[in-house]
Amino acid sequence: MLSSYEPLRLWRTFRFLHTVFCTLRKRERFLLLRPLPPRELRDCIIDLGVSFIKLAQVLATRADFFSTEYLAELRTIHDEVEAMPEAELDIMFLRAFGTDSPFTAFERRPLASASIGQVHEARLPGGELAAVKIRRLGITPRVRKDINIVRLLLAVFQPLFSRQTKNSLDAVINEFSSMILKEVDLSIELENLKTFSATYAESGVIFPRPYPEYCSEDALVMSFESGVRFDDLDALGKLGVDFSALMERLVVFYTEQMLIHGYFHCDPHPGNLMVTGEGRLVLLDFGMVKRLPKRTRVAMIELVKSANDKDFELYILACKRLGVIAASAPEGRLQELAERMFSIFDNESLSSASMQALAFQVLDSMKDFPFKLPQEVVYVMRASALIEGLGTNFIENFNGIKDILPILKRNLPRALGAEAGLFPTLLDQVRELPLSMRRVRNIITDLSEQNLHVKLAPETLDLLAERILKAARPALRGGLLVVCGFFLLGLEFPWHRELAVALFILGVLRMLWSIK
Repeated sequence: MLSSYEPLRLWRTFRFLHTVFCTLRKRERFLLLRPLPPRELRDCIIDLGVSFIKLAQVLATRADFFSTEYLAELRTIHDEVEAMPEAELDIMFLRAFGTDSPFTAFERRPLASASIGQVHEARLPGGELAAVKIRRLGITPRVRKDINIVRLLLAVFQPLFSRQTKNSLDAVINEFSSMILKEVDLSIELENLKTFSATYAESGVIFPRPYPEYCSEDALVMSFESGVRFDDLDALGKLGVDFSALMERLVVFYTEQMLIHGYFHCDPHPGNLMVTGEGRLVLLDFGMVKRLPKRTRVAMIELVKSANDKDFELYILACKRLGVIAASAPEGRLQELAERMFSIFDNESLSSASMQALAFQVLDSMKDFPFKLPQEVVYVMRASALIEGLGTNFIENFNGIKDILPILKRNLPRALGAEAGLFPTLLDQVRELPLSMRRVRNIITDLSEQNLHVKLAPETLDLLAERILKAARPALRGGLLVVCGFFLLGLEFPWHRELAVALFILGVLRMLWSIK
């Protein structure tokens, strides 16, 4: 498989993952190599292209993975690249639309150019102005190759990570791989756009209108939506837009996406958000759309409520239910650290810079705690970080605890289903009563027949697996030494037999000591 990769690209991929490993493990060097400095890591990622740019944007949300210096560089990486060469554009246009163009006019100079595709302005036969997104030539096989090589090289490093860190990396890589493979297929983006528009038709947010008859996996044709960028403060000021009200509308809309429907747009960066002259939100680019299961939404609701109520004990329990903190994490210290974080963000006298510096000091003290990241939460964190970043453009010392939590709290009744009213809620409970009685009867029957099955909670299983692994690790290391001893017996070099016997004896002693 490696024969299909350029040696320089393989080396850069290795250096990228090597740097991630060293920063996570706080190592000054590994395999005699030092990690890339922050600026060189950024340049390496940009040289590697689309897959690594997307992965870096996800990693940039992980303050528990990287220092402030690395995070500062990762957050400057934007998915903006040079336009396709004219010859490649001609190939992709012909592949998408054939020799008979459906447009009466097509602007060859793109409005925007990203690593997966670029957007052009065009005119349809009926006179409608359209935005035409065309994907890049050869992007799908390139992305598949990148995913394969990342998985292969990561397998070399993973045994050296702690279990929680390994799980977090697995979650990031798995979610990133799944998302980017969908993102390069524009027919999937078309379905996302149609579903999203139908789900949030009453939200007051504007979405492009697709023209399915012209769409394919190579091209997406939709209505042209105009407005000013969400982060263009001067233009918004000229429109007379209330910045605080605009941020509140955005947070309320994402509350509805994440906590109520569980179907959300994962990429609310400024290029995908516009504001019309009437102050309405326009949302673009539906390549990154994610569904959240009900159990995740419930855990997130508990997290929001406990955070707003400053119930730090419940906050830690909610984090464990969500899967962000391992069950073995010490609750007392976590509660203390949560209180410290909230007190920092509640202090309005602090500047944004000093607030961030203090927050990172607290995070540094939590580096050794058993954190992890469930796969479905990866893009929730990314979207939340992007929204908080947008808020800092508008409001001094804006942060998720002081400014976003109260808005979320006001919308919790909708997330909990209270908008249905008291009578419909009681009616639903009455309807479920026969099913509940049947479940109770089944439990009693299983008890009488000694056939009761107990289902352990995921956090309990995690804790059990962690303790088993901790107990077995010395024996596994001893077994590895024994295997190495047998391996050396098959080699020919001076003293190989003596060294093999020494490793074998040392491995056996290690295994016996672990049993003792």
